[in-house]
Amino acid sequence: AGTLAHLLPRWLGGREWPGCAEPAGAREPAPRLASWRSWLTPRGLEWVLLATIALYVLQTSYSADRVKALENVAFFYVPFGLLFLLLRDVRWTRALLARCLALAVTLAVVFAGVGFVEYFRKSLFLNPKVVAADQYANYFRVNSVFFDPSIYGRFLALVMIAVMTIVLATGGERGEPGASPANGGTGEPRTGARRRMLAGAAVLAWLLCGMMTSFSQSSIAALLLGLAVLGAWCWGVRPAVYLSAGLVALALAFVLLAPASLHFGLKGTKGSAANATSGRTTLITGGLELFAKRPLEGYGSGSFETEYKRHSATDAENATSASHTIPVTIAAEQGIVGLAMYAALLVCAFAVLFRHAGRAPPRIAIAACFAALVLHTWTYADFLEDPFTWALLAVGVALARAAVEARESPARVRDGGA
Repeated sequence: AGTLAHLLPRWLGGREWPGCAEPAGAREPAPRLASWRSWLTPRGLEWVLLATIALYVLQTSYSADRVKALENVAFFYVPFGLLFLLLRDVRWTRALLARCLALAVTLAVVFAGVGFVEYFRKSLFLNPKVVAADQYANYFRVNSVFFDPSIYGRFLALVMIAVMTIVLATGGERGEPGASPANGGTGEPRTGARRRMLAGAAVLAWLLCGMMTSFSQSSIAALLLGLAVLGAWCWGVRPAVYLSAGLVALALAFVLLAPASLHFGLKGTKGSAANATSGRTTLITGGLELFAKRPLEGYGSGSFETEYKRHSATDAENATSASHTIPVTIAAEQGIVGLAMYAALLVCAFAVLFRHAGRAPPRIAIAACFAALVLHTWTYADFLEDPFTWALLAVGVALARAAVEARESPARVRDGGA
């Protein structure tokens, strides 16, 4: 269905499809190699995404686990790439963005409710591995309708960041002239803004409680980064950096002074960094060792689990398909070449999403969500395997293009253009 929706307008002579913008390829030329700035554009980002997938497919040729690589390409990269193309050409009006956010909030509220039921019943609907882990842990983690508690927490974090953007933007509206009877207004905008802020606060409290039941440290870190981005948007970069640095220092001091009270597993007879991070430091160390043995090209796409078992002499029960840190996974599987492509993708993505984003709350919300998602992938997994990545980039590209066209339209009018 997605393929037909993408191809039919082009088969019908390029006729514009209802609700879609003109295809991006018709507006922007391919980036020129001689100009690096041309790559920091929506069109450049699309080419880098294509090159990333092409490199992954190419490095499948020498992978020890081609089946895993084929699964990633067939079930994630190609379908989500099509998702990117479809969402990129949609006209993202504020009304459409509001409806999509309302749907995401509704889903998040329902999913959090399911998580509360799981927590109080001490039983899960999905993933027997989480059930087995909960039996031996001193806390009970829920995953709601997701297969993993951390992915559940990631979804809640991204929705919370979007909701917080609305709350902060609404707070700014309350101070606008004419919003109250004292300024000559009707008072209705101020009342509506207050209601939106109260509703947003209630949603945030509900979702935060839902995130707590997942016990996902990576999701909390992602949420805090997203809020820091929004803080820089509202009050300036320097105050946000100072406040964030102070909070990080305070948290580190608390961990060092009272580690036992946090139940991180750093102290005691079995205390260790690996225990505190659920074995992730061991996986990261193993991934870095793989990278050191074959730094240039890596061991091939999708080969982390196979090579990790082979070089660490561990069994299938303790092996994993990823290092829980995307850069380490890429380094082990794709080497320096893959890391360079990954870095280029992040640079292009952040340049497109953040450039002039402070002028529009929807754009800063997309940028903050993407920053939070990237941090979550550094402490967990699933970057291009997550449809949220492609959706955020697609909507961000569409909004960035619309902003460029809006800035250029007055000049076109002055020059006699359309």
